[in-house]
Amino acid sequence: MRPDLRERMEKEVLIGDGALGTYLYQLGFPVGISYEEFNLLRPEVIGDVHRRYIEAGAQLLETNTFSANYYKLAKFGLESKVEEINRAAVRIARSVAGDNAYVAGAVGSIRGGKRVNVSVQELKQYYEEQIAALLAEDVDALLLETFYDMEEMRIALGRARKLSSIPVICQFAVDQIGRTLDGYSITDAFSMLRQEGADVLGFNCHSGPKGIMSVMEGLEGPLDMPLSVFPNAGLADYVDGEYVYGATPEYFGECAVSFADLGARLIGGCCGTTPEHIAEIASALQGYVPKPLHEGKTLPVVHPAIAIAEREEKAENISGGQAAEPNIVQLVKERHTVIVELDPPRDLDIRRFMDGAAALKEAGVDALTLADNSLAVTRMSNMALGHLVKSETGLRPLIHIACRDRNLIGTQSHMMGFDALGIDHVLAVTGDPARFGDLPGASSVYDLTSFEIIRMIKQLNEGVAFSGKPLKQKANFVVGAAFNPNVKHLNKAVERLEKKIASGADYIMTQPVYDPELIVAIKEATAHLDIPVFIGIMPLASGRNAEYLHNEVPGIRLSDSVRKRMEGLQGEEGRKVGVEIAKELLDTAVKHFNGIYLITPFMFYEMTVDLSNYVWEKTAHQSRYLSRS
Repeated sequence: MRPDLRERMEKEVLIGDGALGTYLYQLGFPVGISYEEFNLLRPEVIGDVHRRYIEAGAQLLETNTFSANYYKLAKFGLESKVEEINRAAVRIARSVAGDNAYVAGAVGSIRGGKRVNVSVQELKQYYEEQIAALLAEDVDALLLETFYDMEEMRIALGRARKLSSIPVICQFAVDQIGRTLDGYSITDAFSMLRQEGADVLGFNCHSGPKGIMSVMEGLEGPLDMPLSVFPNAGLADYVDGEYVYGATPEYFGECAVSFADLGARLIGGCCGTTPEHIAEIASALQGYVPKPLHEGKTLPVVHPAIAIAEREEKAENISGGQAAEPNIVQLVKERHTVIVELDPPRDLDIRRFMDGAAALKEAGVDALTLADNSLAVTRMSNMALGHLVKSETGLRPLIHIACRDRNLIGTQSHMMGFDALGIDHVLAVTGDPARFGDLPGASSVYDLTSFEIIRMIKQLNEGVAFSGKPLKQKANFVVGAAFNPNVKHLNKAVERLEKKIASGADYIMTQPVYDPELIVAIKEATAHLDIPVFIGIMPLASGRNAEYLHNEVPGIRLSDSVRKRMEGLQGEEGRKVGVEIAKELLDTAVKHFNGIYLITPFMFYEMTVDLSNYVWEKTAHQSRYLSRS
């Protein structure tokens, strides 16, 4: 019978295994499939990988269950097989480990550093289901790995401690800067987790050996509890169509003793590592005798509530500053407020666009809103044009940001750029699929849903990056959400809108509406909401334009009467009637909404200048220049 893992770590450094997923990729198995399903379909393949690590010197095997939870398996239609997959994984590892090595049930982060739409209650349920299945096959330990934030780690650890007293290893994914975890220092985070039942604490993934080593050095020497480290084999590079990792097995061997000197009692590898890396670690540590744990630094006692209060006080100190001019949410609560959309050009000539921005500024509009390659048609950067509008006309830019074109890295980078430029009003949208645009071969990214992008932009306002890393100061974004009322069941659309508000939306901008009765219905359906709604009005330019919008553009529906009035019209006559129809809609809109959102068709900004002036005429009892006083 194997001694308790905790007892072994009191006296020696144990060798963990290496990567499983990236190693399967190196063996020729494609990405984009569920490697966890191999526990059922290809158990001999998983057993062979385990065997190679044992032969290399591993004394602890992780089960092939990193993503074997309900949420992750559901992406492959395997959510009903959580128990079956986890139990099979333990049996495979146990058959290889025998009596010579420990088997740790691997439990990966569900959020994975993203604010995915999973509630705390769901996290508890998913973790408890997976951990119970692993425990049913008598694992020697549980390894909670690649966690990015304290909240999720505490949830998973809480489920583990509810179900068992076996050793629990808690590992975070950190970068070489040694970022804090939800605002906690690494030392305080470790202290809290130890108080809540963790037996081993450490790091894996995200960084290579040097990055993790720098974080460990920041702990000011070894602690009076065992640490674990499972670094990546450096950063991945894409060479000749394949992902490769640069850190050699020899380099890992050289780093192993340094890790042990810093208090690591379990050393293995994560992404990119192979049996050769583990063999070098085992060779380097052969005969190594660690210092007793009690000679290390004692972790402080940290109370979560005190730590949170200190974090909030620091954030408050960072966020100080002078009062800014009223944003559009503040304005619309006081008076009618007009925002006008002017699409960036599809070519390199910005003269008419800038002329339009200047004319709309003269018309007294409160913000100029710029779409983000609407309808997936390539246009000039709205960030660049927004900056030009702000600097050259003084008009406030309100920039759309779509989920379609940028991954998580690009999206945060984009938002940081907005903050640097002083552009603080944005509209978060899903974005039309790339295949429908002018470059149908382009990819649609969609790392984020519209709900997630709202939450993550608002997270920047807390001074926290998408990864959880502190940003030294807070952003000040006012975030809008899109609303399509041109649907059969308006109440269902409002329910979706409520979820966007729950995600943090500050205001709403609707798709164009062409029916006065629908404007009234929208007012009634949204009367209970506590954030302003900007009702969308887009003047029609011609009869063909009307038919195109009605039949081909998602989210837009025209009434039969409007289509009939526009039938056959074109040129100046078509634009004239289009403005007349829009003014009739505005007659109703200004009675029910303070927020007016005018959309300029085909760069005919003269039409939206006319409509802006019409709004001010209809609301003459209010001061159109209130925001400038």
